[in-house]
Amino acid sequence: MIYSMTGFATSSRELNGVSIHLELRSVNSRYLDLSFRISDDLRATEPSLRELISARLTRGKVECRLSLQTLVDAPRAFVPNATLLARLAATETAVLEQFPNARPLSVSELLHWPGILVNDSPGFEQLQPVITELASAVIDDLLAARRREGEKLTAMILERIAKMRELTAVAAPRIPNIVEEYRARLTRRLQEVLTTADEERIIQETVLYASRIDVAEELSRLSVHVDEIDRILATGGASGKRLDFLMQELNREANTFSSKSPSSEITGIAMEMKVQIEQIREQVQNIE
Repeated sequence: MIYSMTGFATSSRELNGVSIHLELRSVNSRYLDLSFRISDDLRATEPSLRELISARLTRGKVECRLSLQTLVDAPRAFVPNATLLARLAATETAVLEQFPNARPLSVSELLHWPGILVNDSPGFEQLQPVITELASAVIDDLLAARRREGEKLTAMILERIAKMRELTAVAAPRIPNIVEEYRARLTRRLQEVLTTADEERIIQETVLYASRIDVAEELSRLSVHVDEIDRILATGGASGKRLDFLMQELNREANTFSSKSPSSEITGIAMEMKVQIEQIREQVQNIE
């Protein structure tokens, strides 16, 4: 399959009163360029997320957003910190031994003591496997989106490749006809000027003209490059860089073909080829 570098995927998981939200956005880039926006309490997950994404993607500018939110309506349970309670009790006993008339700590004071109440929110150790599972699922969704986009890009490129073949098929047989037309015009001119045509000179001039406008090599290389693009698209995989190189080669051959153009018709074909090549190149820029 051919994959685009453009895609978007997002999903969430809930665990013990909190919601974990992960979002991946991807656009085209020469290399794999990862950026992360992660809430501070989940920052430790970045290395594992980077490893997961790098193992599945080869190119693209990918932005990863990970956040943790407390669910407002979720029931929460608070339990006293037994260790801290024991220390406070021991401290209070020691104080009362020295100051028997001191007022004992009230329940309200105990409940407001920093760290005395512990909620049941999951810790990082509980969140880590959930985040890993969530990340794998979101990467799957991102790849599916990039694959769908890649299918559309492939269809558009194949459509323009077919047009390139049509243009090549039209141009190739026209060159011998143009050479023959040139020979006929040259014969008429010589007859008008000299009343007789020098057959040997006509042959020499015709051969020189045919050599100057010979585009068989360019058309052949254009066909070879087009066939290679077809093969790469059929093979699939990470092929954006190879296709981009072929676009440069196609453009070079089209320029040479255009520079040798002997007629407005061939010039028009060359210009249309350049238009198709540029349209293919724009699509190739988005392929992984």
